[in-house]
Amino acid sequence: MPRLRAPALIPVVIAVIALLAATACSRAQPSGSETAAPVAGGTAPEVRLGYFPNVTHAPAIIGVEQGLFTAELGSTKLTPQTFNAGGDAVNALLGGSLDVTYIGSGPAINAFAKTDGAVRVIAGATEGGAQLVVKPEITDPQQLKGKTIATPQLGNTQDIALKVWLKKNGLTAGDGPEDVKIANLDNPRTLDAFRQGSVDGGWLPEPWSSRLVLDAGAKVLVDERSLWPEGHFPTTVLLVRAEFLQKYPETVRALLRAHLKAIDLAQSNPAQAKTIVNQGLQKLTGSALAGPVIDRAFANITLDPDPLASRFPQLAQDSATAGITQKPTDLAGFLDVAPLNAELQAVGKPAVDAAALDKPGGS
Repeated sequence: MPRLRAPALIPVVIAVIALLAATACSRAQPSGSETAAPVAGGTAPEVRLGYFPNVTHAPAIIGVEQGLFTAELGSTKLTPQTFNAGGDAVNALLGGSLDVTYIGSGPAINAFAKTDGAVRVIAGATEGGAQLVVKPEITDPQQLKGKTIATPQLGNTQDIALKVWLKKNGLTAGDGPEDVKIANLDNPRTLDAFRQGSVDGGWLPEPWSSRLVLDAGAKVLVDERSLWPEGHFPTTVLLVRAEFLQKYPETVRALLRAHLKAIDLAQSNPAQAKTIVNQGLQKLTGSALAGPVIDRAFANITLDPDPLASRFPQLAQDSATAGITQKPTDLAGFLDVAPLNAELQAVGKPAVDAAALDKPGGS
């Protein structure tokens, strides 16, 4: 094969340099999944929506049970799916079997990191509603040495919060006699395990923290709200595949309109919201919550479409501290609240702040 002469090599070198420069830019140019052109009308034939049978997912349950999503989506078919915890929902989202999901803040960050930015947070849903509840005789963090504490799933929002809190209190997670053992269990199994004595507590979302307290005699050791400035932190957000957002902007806005109506209903008529959520939970889990449990669970949450963007850099650091990600995730481009703010403006409500997390990263 003849060797290329120097002039012939120049275009090759230029092409290689250009390719390396493009690769070096951290999300300066969106990936192919983020640049899909909107389809005509911006409306999807179907939207597959994920959520969990938890009180912290109240806007989703209200939206499904009251037909709010169906009404706003019009000709778009709604296919709801439920999950136990964030990791399962992330796998479905990244596997292409889910389009949009209500999800915890930790798994949302993890999904963004795994896909190099192929998902977007488009709204908040719930603040608060997570507690570390333990056996009554445990009154101090140091008493957790050698004990077993449950979380819903490895790497889910509560799992991350527990691991970060343990480190701050000089405790280690592991299997040694001085360690705190972390058991990743489905929430109903945690209740049974606590009653049987095989776990000593759990860092759990509502209504499960309330169930352990009121149905099984647990006591609150940590309310997660106490760990955040002014008690505000995002528990549940609305996450969408970036490709779906780009192709079907009108469908996303329809979902957001229903989302806002569900939150408005809960804020204006809490008693009705509790009834709707409890009926939804009965359909999803086979049993309704006792009145005191649903009351306590609702008292511990705030429904709000603001994703509390300014909290996410700390949450990204927490994911790294907990060992879920290797380093804090670069959150440039993590949020897209433009559709939400358009819907808020349409009903005369103030816009939410993206805390500059809607800006793509530079080279």
